[in-house]
Amino acid sequence: MQNGNHNAKRLSSDNWNHIYSSTLERAKQTALIIGNSIGVDIHLDDRLRERAGLIEGTTEEERIEKWGTDWRDLNLGLEPIEAVQKRGEEFLEEIVLNHQGEKVLVVSHGALIEFNFINLLPDFPTKHFGNTSITIVKKIGNQWTCELHNCTKHLEGNNEEG
Repeated sequence: MQNGNHNAKRLSSDNWNHIYSSTLERAKQTALIIGNSIGVDIHLDDRLRERAGLIEGTTEEERIEKWGTDWRDLNLGLEPIEAVQKRGEEFLEEIVLNHQGEKVLVVSHGALIEFNFINLLPDFPTKHFGNTSITIVKKIGNQWTCELHNCTKHLEGNNEEG
């Protein structure tokens, strides 16, 4: 979990009020490393899980090994994009309602993050979200804004700014 340690180090400079995480092991491990480092308890939420289907809980490497490089073109029982966006949107609206004025860290998975980002900020130029990347969104009034997108500068040997 080296990337979790890099995230923890980078995120420790901010004062986080809450951490929410997917219940899937990889995200939960990352959230626990961060939470232990910054002294914030973790709240697990099933709505933050990866897009349901045969790929749930697998890495890109495992998918390629099992189904080949064109795995995205296969019918692997994937949850519809609209359903992923709906549960993500419900989660975010609940967070906004329950944690006004607080800083909330969310640890989740690529598909959920990407589909919901596109849903919240459809005109924002986006790219594939890297593993352990950091994206900061804020809701002001009824409008979502992006303060940081897909940033991975905390990873060793990678100085890419998002």
